[in-house]
Amino acid sequence: MNAIVITTPGGPEVLQLQELAQPQPAPHEVLVRVQAAGLNRPDVLLRQGKYGGADDATGLVPGLEIAGIIEACGAAVTRWQPGDAVCALLAAGGYAEYAVVDARHCLPVPENWSPAEAASLPETVFTVWHNVFQRGQLRPGETLLVHGGSSGIGITAIQLAHALGSPVFVTVGSAAKARACEELGAATAINYKDEDFEAVGQAAGGVDVILDMIGGDYTPKNLRLLKDDGRLVFINAMQGGRADFNALDIMRRRLTITGSTLRPRSADFKAELAAEVEKHVWPLLAQRKFRPVIYRTFPLAEAAEAHRLLESSAHIGKIMLTVGE
Repeated sequence: MNAIVITTPGGPEVLQLQELAQPQPAPHEVLVRVQAAGLNRPDVLLRQGKYGGADDATGLVPGLEIAGIIEACGAAVTRWQPGDAVCALLAAGGYAEYAVVDARHCLPVPENWSPAEAASLPETVFTVWHNVFQRGQLRPGETLLVHGGSSGIGITAIQLAHALGSPVFVTVGSAAKARACEELGAATAINYKDEDFEAVGQAAGGVDVILDMIGGDYTPKNLRLLKDDGRLVFINAMQGGRADFNALDIMRRRLTITGSTLRPRSADFKAELAAEVEKHVWPLLAQRKFRPVIYRTFPLAEAAEAHRLLESSAHIGKIMLTVGE
């Protein structure tokens, strides 16, 4: 099969199309003929050798989410059959013509969704559900602030929180991105180049939960912006992991600081998360309360160019690789 391989840690140019042996499913796995794969920020970190604790991903096939058709099932698989259309979460291996996946990490492709649209779901939906609704404990009526509102994570968090009854604030870098987020359900979109998100949020009375992928000097501002008993949830730290804040203030206002990285979690954890997502999120897809936002698709062989676009942050929504329809 053809696959994109990280030839050495580095820039987008290290992603090279190579011919590899087709993987074979273990008893608990399914073999998927990949039709589309999603790009995510962790793919960039993996390519650079900075994700999941590893400093060298040489020889690894990136890709955390796919959609496609099941070609074969392991002996212990009972839910799925060859020919089923699924989307799935992977630890790696999505940028390829075939991938093996733990059968418990697959979900049915939503009705009338294309392979590219379905492949845009798993990584972002799993991440948002776990971090906003499980770790962040966002409840209906509480206010959510999402940094990077026009990213794949951002568009997912906006739509899920809005659908479940929470006003959403977002930060973005342009007027076009602000309009796109508001069209998806954001109550307020703050252009961080023109406005101070802390001042805007404070004027609105603060927020209950913040989903942050920025870190750095955003951290003390986030903490000041939280209401009492508020929760700050980290999923990345693009401006750095270190920050100064007053621990006594955390105690006095009963704030919670948490966060997670999905890829290193156990297969059993991801299986439980998949079941929760199917129970709570898949009905919203069927009710058209969540829609895919695909910015651009690239053929598999152009994965390096797709990564360049991802790193530019010029996109609104998801960037996808099409492998074969």
